[in-house]
Amino acid sequence: MWLFLHQKNMEFLPEKISLYALNNTEKEPKLLSDLNRETWANVMIPRMLSGHLQGRVLSMISKMISPINIIEIGTYTGYSALCMAEGLKENGKLHTLDINEEYTSVAKKYFDKSDYKENIIQHIGHAVDIIPQLDYKFQLAFIDADKENYSNYFDLIIEKMDVGGYIIADNVLWSGKVTEENKDEETMALHNYNKKVFSDKRVETVLLPVRDGLNISRKISN
Repeated sequence: MWLFLHQKNMEFLPEKISLYALNNTEKEPKLLSDLNRETWANVMIPRMLSGHLQGRVLSMISKMISPINIIEIGTYTGYSALCMAEGLKENGKLHTLDINEEYTSVAKKYFDKSDYKENIIQHIGHAVDIIPQLDYKFQLAFIDADKENYSNYFDLIIEKMDVGGYIIADNVLWSGKVTEENKDEETMALHNYNKKVFSDKRVETVLLPVRDGLNISRKISN
């Protein structure tokens, strides 16, 4: 309950409905519960954490796809990476990118404690520099980093995605600010991203109002 009360400002649904959804959703593994608690207790901007409900959504999507390779832009403390790793094929790899060594040191501690220690590869640095160096085909991508670069990340990733692969972008509702007439730079970048992928004929897209908004695009052609 303590974690929920801290996270509820990220929710658009009434508290009773959010609690009902959580109470009827698969529980997060203990390792993720511990990571959740440590992030809220010790790390700056803990609301960046995916959290229980969104984490189970990411886990479910990954299990449906059974990807060989996943790319994540924005590791933070590793919660979302651990969720998506649950669906990896045997010997599959998850490449997670972040520029902040403080966050990624927490992530590494939990990666090393997990069953996916050998499957998760951390990259520290600018994603725009790292992505072109990754010579892999991906079946699942998760974008949750600097909002101004979402469109750039999509352009870099789309060519590396298998047809049938999914690109998921987080925070695309931005606390509802994308609907406002006057948009700041981050909000406009997210609005432009939503419009960009919606109009891109290489993908089919659905925007889900889960937590702060998940934009899910499936690649249908090269």
